[in-house]
Amino acid sequence: MNKSYIQLFLLSLLIICGSCNDEWKDEQFENFVSFKAPLANEGVSDIYIRYKGDEKTTFQQPLIVSGSTTIDKNMMVHVAVDSDTLNVLNYERFQNREDFYYRELNSAYFAIPAIIDIKAGESTALMAIDFTLKNIDMTDKWVLPLTILDDPSYNYKANPRKHYRKALLRINPFNDYSGTYSGTALKISMEGYENETPIVKSEIRSYVVDENTIFFYAGNIDEERQDRRNYKIYATFNETGGVSFRADNPDMKFTVNRDASYTVTEQMDAVRPYLLHRYITINNIDYQFTDYTMVPNVDINYKVSGSLILERQLNTQIPDEDQAIEW
Repeated sequence: MNKSYIQLFLLSLLIICGSCNDEWKDEQFENFVSFKAPLANEGVSDIYIRYKGDEKTTFQQPLIVSGSTTIDKNMMVHVAVDSDTLNVLNYERFQNREDFYYRELNSAYFAIPAIIDIKAGESTALMAIDFTLKNIDMTDKWVLPLTILDDPSYNYKANPRKHYRKALLRINPFNDYSGTYSGTALKISMEGYENETPIVKSEIRSYVVDENTIFFYAGNIDEERQDRRNYKIYATFNETGGVSFRADNPDMKFTVNRDASYTVTEQMDAVRPYLLHRYITINNIDYQFTDYTMVPNVDINYKVSGSLILERQLNTQIPDEDQAIEW
């Protein structure tokens, strides 16, 4: 190759290399502020709050700043309740079935900070939401809808994608006995047809009433029924291992035939040694009730007997109880 061509090539290579810089040190994306609140299949983000009556329980909602580098200035992020988004979600998902609608959590049950600080050099922050859930009625599906406010005067930009700038937090209070029970050992029979194949539900969901009480819906009734609030059965767990059942609607003619009891057993996982399985079994369930609204002017009597089992899986390596439980 001609010597002059070699010199020209080397000179060009030197110019190209000299113009290169460490672009990876510079910000590659926009520093948008978002909630970390992934949606479940029901269009909301489930969060779990330990029920403590009058006592305050704090949930830490994460905020994140997108980008390839940490921010170089403090950000003061403004957050507010967003009723409009919840209204749109309800109509889009449920149309005229208003009994399915998510209800906006009453302000008496929570308190949120108006401003959250994200420090320079960091890319995350925790928003402390204080809940006080005494007397909350879990017949309704409660949601706390939040949004990150955006304004030219603010020193940040909210994420333009709605599923990142908004958080639809479905509130799930829990106590030691609440959750989804296996119902395969619970038989539901119409009166007079006890010898026929009984109705069996694979799962029966229970809801918090107070620290030691849950409620579930009678028989095979669940959240799908418009009149579900008429069929609540309360179960109170006492320290001696007994469970007492009651109902507050006399029209359902609820009757308990014998005393129920419960047991708690624990077992470490054979494969994951840090995982604790806790089983709560309600034994000797035996009650009767009347479904008086399914067929107008016709009472349908049911007998329910058997047992329910709740399994909780707890990661013993995680100190925060709501995070340790694998929901």
